[in-house]
Amino acid sequence: MGLLENLALVLASGVFTALVCGLGTLPFFVTDEFDDRVTVGLWGLAGGIMLSASLFGFIVEGLGEGTATQVTLGLVTGVVLVVVANRLISTHEFRPRELTQAQTKKLVLIIGVLTIHSFPEGVALGVAFADLGVEGGIPVAGFTVPVLAIVITLAISIQNIPEGLAVAIPMHTYGVAPWKMFAAAVFSSIPQPIGAGVAYVFVTIAREFLPFGFGFAAGAMIYLVFHDLLPEGLDHGSDLPGGGRKELALGLAIGFAVMIPLLLLTE
Repeated sequence: MGLLENLALVLASGVFTALVCGLGTLPFFVTDEFDDRVTVGLWGLAGGIMLSASLFGFIVEGLGEGTATQVTLGLVTGVVLVVVANRLISTHEFRPRELTQAQTKKLVLIIGVLTIHSFPEGVALGVAFADLGVEGGIPVAGFTVPVLAIVITLAISIQNIPEGLAVAIPMHTYGVAPWKMFAAAVFSSIPQPIGAGVAYVFVTIAREFLPFGFGFAAGAMIYLVFHDLLPEGLDHGSDLPGGGRKELALGLAIGFAVMIPLLLLTE
């Protein structure tokens, strides 16, 4: 397969993860409530998968392609990018229309942060496809897809469901129509196919930057897990017995444990 065909598959994977984000809003098309235990468990499951993929996928792959210094530099850069993105969105002022200033800012913060976070997730997806077509992958629609790429697509898709729910909950509280929730959730993940495409082309053309790219993806994802996914899960589980820690820990452990053997078998 040529570069354009491979890029089309990478973009399609990014579009798929973006559309999955909209699934988090679907419960509000049929009900006014959503089980907090399920939500917390999904946050934990996504976090566990992403941690496994980062530690045993991206970092191990990066060290196999280059030096520890290159991977570490990528790790630090990935963390810094997400931190800077968080600060930029949190200090911006917004002009409300139908909602109050406080409500508008809260919604834009939630959607904006998730949108900004989607780009490094997309980068992680694109980097994971770096060995597309290389022997040892899994045949999919005529392509030889790296196992790591399938794992990252799965992890981001699972994570996007509760992220879509995170977009929908405050919008539902403020009386926003369900179809607008769905559109906002999908919009928040649009940077994923963009980041995936850019990252894939970059690491394919400049293979010497691949160790940095793996480190960058790992750093961004690890930071997202500890700074956003796990706290968000606990926030959703604050009214549960034990604050939702049991549900979050169970999801985290399952996600982490299930992916370790799969990733190690690909080495």
